Amino acid sequence: MLILFRLLLVALLLGGCDRTSLPDAERESGPAETTPAASIPANSPSQEPPHPAKLAGTVTGTVAGASAGIFVGTEVCASCHEQQFQSWRNSQHDLAMREANDTTVAGNFDNAEFNYFGTVSKFFRRDGDFYVRTDGADGKLHDFPIAYTFGVYPLQQYLVKFPGGRLQALSIAWDSRSKSEGGQRWFHLNPDEHIEHGDELHWTGLNYNWNFMCADCHSTNLQKNYDSATHTYDTKWSEINVACEACHGPGSRHVQWAKDPSAGVTNKGLKVSFASRKLAAWHMNPDTGIAQLVRPAQTQTELETCAQCHSRRTTGFPGAEAGDPILAHFNLTLLSEPLYHADGQINDEVYVYGSFLQSKMHAAGVTCSNCHDPHNLKVRIEGNGLCGQCHLPSKFDTPDHHMHPVNSSGAQCVSCHMPTKTYMQVDARRDHSFRIPRPDLSDRLQTPNACTGCHSDKSNAWAAAELERKFGKPNRRHYGEALYAGRHGLPGAEGALMALIVDEKQPEIARATAVSLLPHYLSRNSAQLLQAIAQGDNALLQLGLADSLQAVPQQVRPALAIPLLYEDEPVIAALAANALVGMPMDNYPASVQQQFARALNQYLEQEKFNSDRPESLANLAGVRAQQGQIQQAEALFQQAISLAPYYTPAYVNLADLYRASGREGDAESLLRTALGKVTVKAPVQHSLGLSLVRQQRKAEALKYLHLAAESSQGSARYVYVYGLALNSVGKTDEALNTLDQGLARFPGNVEILQALASINRETGNLEKAKHYADMLR
Repeated sequence: MLILFRLLLVALLLGGCDRTSLPDAERESGPAETTPAASIPANSPSQEPPHPAKLAGTVTGTVAGASAGIFVGTEVCASCHEQQFQSWRNSQHDLAMREANDTTVAGNFDNAEFNYFGTVSKFFRRDGDFYVRTDGADGKLHDFPIAYTFGVYPLQQYLVKFPGGRLQALSIAWDSRSKSEGGQRWFHLNPDEHIEHGDELHWTGLNYNWNFMCADCHSTNLQKNYDSATHTYDTKWSEINVACEACHGPGSRHVQWAKDPSAGVTNKGLKVSFASRKLAAWHMNPDTGIAQLVRPAQTQTELETCAQCHSRRTTGFPGAEAGDPILAHFNLTLLSEPLYHADGQINDEVYVYGSFLQSKMHAAGVTCSNCHDPHNLKVRIEGNGLCGQCHLPSKFDTPDHHMHPVNSSGAQCVSCHMPTKTYMQVDARRDHSFRIPRPDLSDRLQTPNACTGCHSDKSNAWAAAELERKFGKPNRRHYGEALYAGRHGLPGAEGALMALIVDEKQPEIARATAVSLLPHYLSRNSAQLLQAIAQGDNALLQLGLADSLQAVPQQVRPALAIPLLYEDEPVIAALAANALVGMPMDNYPASVQQQFARALNQYLEQEKFNSDRPESLANLAGVRAQQGQIQQAEALFQQAISLAPYYTPAYVNLADLYRASGREGDAESLLRTALGKVTVKAPVQHSLGLSLVRQQRKAEALKYLHLAAESSQGSARYVYVYGLALNSVGKTDEALNTLDQGLARFPGNVEILQALASINRETGNLEKAKHYADMLR
């Protein structure tokens, strides 16, 4: 359970962060044979904080773009937009980050103590400042001054300044909820696991670093300014919090227009305007009881502006401004595990956008501001009245529909259609996919459902029967069925994924996720479909393909990757270029070579920008290795290990670099060192086993191959290799037993089925061989 807990939490543990740039595979590792793909991936204080929110060391008047103007600050905006300013003031955006003082600190610093596995931390005041005495990077107690507050409700975290321009977020946070809700207390974000100094989840380490993890979505016009040579930051901002220009863009040209509307400034001097959303007109359909959009308006700009922070994504290209398309700067995470359940329900923290893209609301034309006031972020109407704007209350807000007593919690629309999951111990967040509960899928897809989420004493079958009795059987398959088959290698996965991809009635993000899984089931038909996507114009589907190109065989890869080099979205083109590194591009026309060089430079720039993370360093090393620059690759891998000694892929891929260079002894030594440092050990064990096989030390190799295959962190590939290794030393019965058990864990896995068919045929068990061959077909 501790490993699972770590896997789910490592991506982001900083309170109030509504996005994360942390790569998705932080605790996962790439295969031993290859370099990993680039997946690197309202309550408020009683007193109002002072305004404007500018501090020493910040940047003001920063140029945002050639024609966009400069940032002028909240007080300038407030001079004309007083109503909007007052609405925004003390909102979650306003209080996203503040200098620590008497008006901003919510926690108890009156010599309060908190005991965490025997380490007693103390929160106190000294000379008017706020301090915490807690364990530092060396494991000893130190007094740390609190520099900034971070967020406000339902929890508030605190930032501490460290050398090198780093800000670190304490993992002990203040529960801002009322006492009646269990709040007004200090608590640890990892209460069940003893996180000590040196652990990757210790508050002094990379995963609690504000500069990378949270800064660009908690402050306005943030410049990370990381220097990889010195491993230092000179991070600056225009305003410390999420202020007006974070969403509306730099304001100088708008101020110019306001002073002289005849000066020739276009669009009122605004980089982006959201006024067009007000042109939308809705009409209630009395037959269905659901409003329909009869006069569409441009809402994509608003949605993607919010999504820049309210989504799970990786920053590929810095400098995003309000109104920019999300794929111009960010690699959006699709419905991948463990972030999402197979049916798209939230599992880890994904920050709304990926969920909302699945919803019928999004398909119908609903946007963020239909439900939320964009300035104070509160819902426009409390209770079922919010949904009643578009869903006729006389039809839906009745016991006949919701099947619960009036005014009960079950009668609330959100209870069934937006269930919550609690993150960071106290932060209950609602799933914005607005889905109809499908308990009939829960047992098959291992997914939660809102019904048994409340009726915990009942079974999924009971809930499914109740809904069927009331509403009848669901009338179509759910995209989660195809995604589950694709994730787990079930028979028919290829066909199910292809059917989902071409079904334009399904959510685009679900189709894109299917695209990302399809390369694992490549055939002539699926390759043709992927080629059509590569040459098409659906950016999200192309992102799914670009993200999965590393799984495509090299002889097929150029046909899928080269068209993506020409895409306008730099994130897509960069991923495509990375997939082509090391392949003979000289055979292609000069125009293709130029596009490849341009996109590869973009890829290298994005990884350099993120080189404060081991994932990006490993990705850079992978490119250099493919280019034959072995010394540079080795140095980058070593740099990644030095930065994050727990990071499994750096060891595994550096060991493979040693193998390819004829340094098998160095590979073995490195992998043995890694076993004492990494948390995710299975890939290291597997790689060490393969190294020992190559050294003809098969008996010793079996030990490590077995550990990897049996590990909960293991993969079908590890089981397959271990089974073949057992068979190669004459342990055929044990090999068949291992492979059979592996097939139960990884149903329909092609490699395991091939091994079972082959070994059974060799031993003369033709009936079983035919059985597995039939499963393969």
